[in-house]
Amino acid sequence: MSRTSASPPTAGSEVSAVPAGSDVSAVKADSALTHGLKQRHLSMIALGGVIGAGLFVGSGAGIASAGPSIVVAYAISGLLVMFVMRMLGEMSAANPASGSFSVHAERAIGPWAGFTAGWAFWVLLCVAVGLEGIAAAKIVTGWLPGTPEWAWVALFMAVFLGTNLAAVKNFGEFEFWFASLKVVAITLFLVLGVLAILGVLPGTDAPGGANLRGDGGFLPNGSNGFIIGLLASVFAYGGLETVTIAAAESENPVRGVAKAVRTAMWRIALFYVGSMAVIVTLVPWDDPKVATVGPFYATLDHLGISGAAEIMNVVILIALLSAMNANIYGASRMACSLVARGQGPKRLGRVSSGVPRNAVLVSSVFGFLCVLLSYWRPDDVFPWLLNMIGAVILVVWIFIAVSQLLLRRRLEREAPEKLVVRMWLYPVGTLIALAAMAGIFLLMLRQPDTRDQLLATGALTAVLAVIGVVRQRRAAAVKN
Repeated sequence: MSRTSASPPTAGSEVSAVPAGSDVSAVKADSALTHGLKQRHLSMIALGGVIGAGLFVGSGAGIASAGPSIVVAYAISGLLVMFVMRMLGEMSAANPASGSFSVHAERAIGPWAGFTAGWAFWVLLCVAVGLEGIAAAKIVTGWLPGTPEWAWVALFMAVFLGTNLAAVKNFGEFEFWFASLKVVAITLFLVLGVLAILGVLPGTDAPGGANLRGDGGFLPNGSNGFIIGLLASVFAYGGLETVTIAAAESENPVRGVAKAVRTAMWRIALFYVGSMAVIVTLVPWDDPKVATVGPFYATLDHLGISGAAEIMNVVILIALLSAMNANIYGASRMACSLVARGQGPKRLGRVSSGVPRNAVLVSSVFGFLCVLLSYWRPDDVFPWLLNMIGAVILVVWIFIAVSQLLLRRRLEREAPEKLVVRMWLYPVGTLIALAAMAGIFLLMLRQPDTRDQLLATGALTAVLAVIGVVRQRRAAAVKN
């Protein structure tokens, strides 16, 4: 960890009063964990973490709103995500920690920031576990009608609870194969799509630019439709943070996170932007199937691929189960790191045989509670819960950007050898990313649906920030 963190800030330092033992606590927490993840695990976690149901299904709503211009929307949001991943990679390669951006925010801004970012992200992951379980259960009950959805969710939860309670290498193996299957599926899709566009796929004719220019043109619903598509694309990229959390439990954290970040970024751009380009070139953007059953299914069906629906259901089920597994892991490690830094109940941070089992259990139970709320209170509490986490990822990205802006100066001054990954165009690149995030917030305020999400997330963030500030002042008073 950085030498400065263990010593008092110098005059004129950009860092607020961070407890001297803050980094020490993070190091102790990570040393109690095992280091069973290999480089192949990290590479696939980085790559598979952002290839989820948001791409396979959620992108349909974006295409229906933006039309062919969804390609530009994904390219813009993809560039922002690359900047965020680069910033996070820079900090995590310099100071690997299972608390990832929460630790970085605490070091750069203060304990209240680490508290706010960490617990907001924990809530997001736990709720996401429940949502993914519900979606996966719906697919299975479609195959086995009459079976209760909640029972399938409970089964999935039990499997991944067992996976995460065991050694971390088990989690790594599950994610490696889950991510590999997703990557193979989307690669095959891209190959088939390119062959169809070129007119060399048997039974297909080259579409040319007919679907890009027809039915209203490249921007059929104007700027408002493009904005809706842009917002949908931003939130489809969530999941990149898991690799920097996992890096702390790898054999070589610094080399592991550096390589994973560098290799994942261009692949993410290829898979997301490439798949959107293939879809809108082959299928009319206003085809009802794009929004109702998903753009990937609509494309395969358009190409005459037999069993397209079942193929996509299997792929989506794998994506959902992978996300459940990764989110339970991420939530448990974030909670463990927060507790080690005095930011939560001590029992939650107990590590047994290299695994924070209490944190795994509590995170899973919280996720299943969200599932039960979807049945018990589907009209009030559950929608409120969904809105509350709607923009959390943007809040986390802002903490990442501000932390990198501050910590980079410290590293250049006191430990430049730790800068094995460097943010592009620093500090201009970081400032551009922050401006883009502010712009997304403003766009969200314009749309009724996203406005509710933004306000609910703002309330959650404000409550956590107030609690964090109060805790920080109390700790300072006790220390003095």
